[in-house]
Amino acid sequence: MTTRVLVLNGPNLGRLGIREPEVYGSATLEDLAEACRATGRLLDLSVEVRQTDDEAELIGWVHEAADDRLPVVLNPAAFTHYSYALRDALAMRTAPLIEVHLSNPASREEFRHTSVVSAVASGTVAGFGLLSYQLALQAVAELVKPREPAS
Repeated sequence: MTTRVLVLNGPNLGRLGIREPEVYGSATLEDLAEACRATGRLLDLSVEVRQTDDEAELIGWVHEAADDRLPVVLNPAAFTHYSYALRDALAMRTAPLIEVHLSNPASREEFRHTSVVSAVASGTVAGFGLLSYQLALQAVAELVKPREPAS
């Protein structure tokens, strides 16, 4: 059975390809979405990619994922560092949650070093550009895989 996964992207990620390409690369959001869908097909995941600049909309999607028990790959973007409302919504998760970043926040400005999301995530993948998303989807596929009973 194919597992549905939400890949959620926060503020300014709709500007990929033109926003600071030296940091975020030249790939567009559509390139990112297609890479995620292609990876999903290989992993038997049905991937839906969404992006918003609106914190309330992102929180609504997180609630939807919790209610429907959907795994989430999340790039919270700037919300990573200060959105306690998003963090509290994510704490209600009912399936794997992988935090993802295109760049490595730890190697950037000091204000980017703290994530309020990491403590409620299953794990974090950062610093590998679009590959960060593909690695996050691989993690989701492993985490939702049915386990053989111990003998």
